[in-house]
Amino acid sequence: MASVTSSIRLTQYAAGGGCACKVPPGELEAVLAGLPLGRAHDDLLVGLDDGDDGAVVRIDGDRALVMTADFFTPVVDSAYDWGRIAAANALSDVYAMGGEPLVAVNLLAWPRDRIPFELAAEVLRGGAEICAEAACHLAGGHSIDDREPKYGLAVTGLASPDRLLRNDAGFAGMPLTLTKPLGLGVLNNRHKTTGEVFEDAVRTMTTLNRDASQAALGAGLTCATDVTGFGLLGHLMKLCRASGVSAVIEADAVPYLEATRASLEAGFVPGGSRRNLEWVRPHLSSRVSDDELLLLADAQTSGGLLVAGELPGHPVIGELVAGGGLLLSVR
Repeated sequence: MASVTSSIRLTQYAAGGGCACKVPPGELEAVLAGLPLGRAHDDLLVGLDDGDDGAVVRIDGDRALVMTADFFTPVVDSAYDWGRIAAANALSDVYAMGGEPLVAVNLLAWPRDRIPFELAAEVLRGGAEICAEAACHLAGGHSIDDREPKYGLAVTGLASPDRLLRNDAGFAGMPLTLTKPLGLGVLNNRHKTTGEVFEDAVRTMTTLNRDASQAALGAGLTCATDVTGFGLLGHLMKLCRASGVSAVIEADAVPYLEATRASLEAGFVPGGSRRNLEWVRPHLSSRVSDDELLLLADAQTSGGLLVAGELPGHPVIGELVAGGGLLLSVR
C-alpha cells in the first residue's frame, strides 16, 4: 500500500515535537515526589522510585510483565513516518528494561476538524508496521478529538525477573556504550522550521532497539536506559543517581548524525534541549563549550540505548566512576 501524499505539514499543528515536548525533568520530578512510590509488595520489581523506563511486575519465578506508555506530537510531517517513529519509541521502553514486547494498543489524539482523518489512518499504519517488525501484537486502543495531534502506544512486554536491564544496576568501572548517534532534537527542530527531510534521522528513529537490548542481555549486562527526551546527559544523570555513582563522558567519542553540528550552528535547538542542560548543569563539570553540552543534552526522539558495559559494533563514550555526588564530567 502506498503512503497517502499530503501538502499538510503535521509539525505545524503542534507547539512542540516528539520527545522534546516532554514535561521538563525538574518539574516532573517535583510532581512525582509527592506521590506514593508504588512498592505495594515485592512483586513490583520496578516502580516510580528511580524513574526507570518501564514498570516491571513479577508474574512467577520465570516471568515478569514490563509495562509502559509513550505518545507525543508530530516530530516529522509524514504521517506514516510519524507513526513508525512513535511506535518504535514506545517499544524502546520495553527493550530498555530487557524485555520483549508482547502486545500494544494505540493512543491517538486527532483534531478532526483541522486535519483529514485519512492522515490518522497513515499514522496508525506506520505504527502497525513497526509493531509487526517487532513481532508485537497490536490490538485496538483509544482515540480522542484534540486540538493537537498526538500518537503513541501503551505496551506490555515479558522479561525474566533475573535478567532485567535497570538504571540502578550500574557500578564504578563500567564503560558506557551508546547504540545510536545523537542529534535528533536539532534535526527535528530544523525539519519543523524549514521542511527539510533528514532521511538518516528518520532511519535512526524508526530502528528498533531490540538487537541492542538482546546483545546487552546476551553479554550478561544488567544496567541500561534509553536516550530520549531528557537527552544523553539527563538520562545518564538519572542512571547515576539511581546507581549511586558518577560518570565521565569523552565528548570526542560521542557519535552524531551528519547535519547535527551545522544545524546547531544555524540555531535549530529545541527548547527541551536547553531545559535539559539547565537541569543537569548544577551536577556538571565540563571542559567543553556550551554548544557541545547542548548537543549532549539534546532532546532525542526514539534514540538509542545507553548501556553500562561494552557492546560490539557500538562506541564506548565514557565510564561510570565512584562517587554518589551526581557529578557528570565531560571532557
